[in-house]
Amino acid sequence: MNTLRLPYFSLSSSVMEPMKAALGALENGPLDNVIIELAFLRVSQINGCAYCLDMHSKALRKMDVNQTKLDQLAGWQVSHAYSERERAALAWSESLTLIAATGAPDSAFEPLKAHFSDVEISELTFAIGLMNAFNRLAVGMRQ
Repeated sequence: MNTLRLPYFSLSSSVMEPMKAALGALENGPLDNVIIELAFLRVSQINGCAYCLDMHSKALRKMDVNQTKLDQLAGWQVSHAYSERERAALAWSESLTLIAATGAPDSAFEPLKAHFSDVEISELTFAIGLMNAFNRLAVGMRQ
């Protein structure tokens, strides 16, 4: 088991606090928290962040999300458990998380317009970017 490399959350509290505030703003914004948490969990799966996987799967369970949806998240593309709205959010989450390979193509962005307002798309994009930052911190510092 790895040990925490540095207590980055206290060493860089002046940076961490605004990140946590941004997270709070997203959770209190117009975007459905289940969508946010599904995106967070999928991003964390891709990035291999065990700490975040634990946190976001617990959050989804607390929101009474069906266990099948959690169990099938890694294979959401072939699962029947997800709505078209969730599929659009998950595709965008993957595209941005793997941006070096995908380039965030129009084919991942355009389906969002059928299911989300412009504000929701913007907030989803911020949520994905923020979770990628949190994952990189946690994985890099061995949280």
